[in-house]
Amino acid sequence: MKAMILERPAQVETSPLRPADLPDPEPGPGQVRIRVRACGICRTDLHQVEGEIPMHKSPVIPGHQVVGLVDRIGPGEGQHLRAGDRVGLPWLHSTCGHCPECAAGLENLCPQAAFTGYDVDGGYAQHVLAPAAFCLPLPAGLTDHEAAPLLCGGIIGYRALRVSGIRAGEALGLYGFGSSAHICIQIARFWNCRVYVFSRTPEHQRLARELGAAWTGNARGDPPELLDRAIIFAPAGWLVPEALRVLRPGGTVALAGIYMDEIPPLDYQRHLYMERALRSVTAATRRDGQDLLALAQRIPLATTIERFPLSGANEALQRLKRGGLTGAGVLEIP
Repeated sequence: MKAMILERPAQVETSPLRPADLPDPEPGPGQVRIRVRACGICRTDLHQVEGEIPMHKSPVIPGHQVVGLVDRIGPGEGQHLRAGDRVGLPWLHSTCGHCPECAAGLENLCPQAAFTGYDVDGGYAQHVLAPAAFCLPLPAGLTDHEAAPLLCGGIIGYRALRVSGIRAGEALGLYGFGSSAHICIQIARFWNCRVYVFSRTPEHQRLARELGAAWTGNARGDPPELLDRAIIFAPAGWLVPEALRVLRPGGTVALAGIYMDEIPPLDYQRHLYMERALRSVTAATRRDGQDLLALAQRIPLATTIERFPLSGANEALQRLKRGGLTGAGVLEIP
């Protein structure tokens, strides 16, 4: 099979992903093999390629927003999936299923969790293996390329909204407006929230207004009102005090990224007092994915995408780093 592999981290400008021809993988017990048709580009991929999060496997095939068809079923899978089923494979690849976190419905916090394209090979390839129990059936109304960004950007945006405690009709701030935020805003507007978008990129601000943002501006600006909730998608630690500065008493700022650079010192009285909360978002559960995909049909969610060939994975990540993608990048798998 054709794949793009990462052997060692490097600045993405050096094109560290290289093409490779590899044997087709064979599914083991409880696994299925997916013939990949599309794979979304995620900022987590960029953090991994550039070494901002440590490599867990080398070499590794990145990619964790995988859409494809089941084409081979391993022994013991039973009737959960059949050949020809269209499925999505998200970041969460597997968990132990019996730790206290799993028992409490917090499988995203499982200490033995494995992640797609990180602990195991992912979707920058023609085939990928996955536990059948962690594949998500996809609604028929979405094309492969439209569905791909939902499998991380959409799911993480949805979980970040839940972690923030957002309620219908509240004021929500979104810091950074890439793949995840452009899906998140559609959910928030469906819930009748007023959404204020903080972005330095004119194209991103334009898309935010088209999707219903009540205001757009830069991160040091003041929105028309204090925020009830805020979600920070950009990996810039200096945004944390800026978001807390314009947060109402009792509000929550959710940090939606897997990586963030250093957060400046916080002033207790100015930033945290009056029961303001700061929470991180860590991966997502299968239930988050199922709920998000059901909601995608109800709204319905629309994804703005730019397509790249599999061989263009380095270029897509370079564009992402420069802020040059409007919406989400998606690899087309030959």
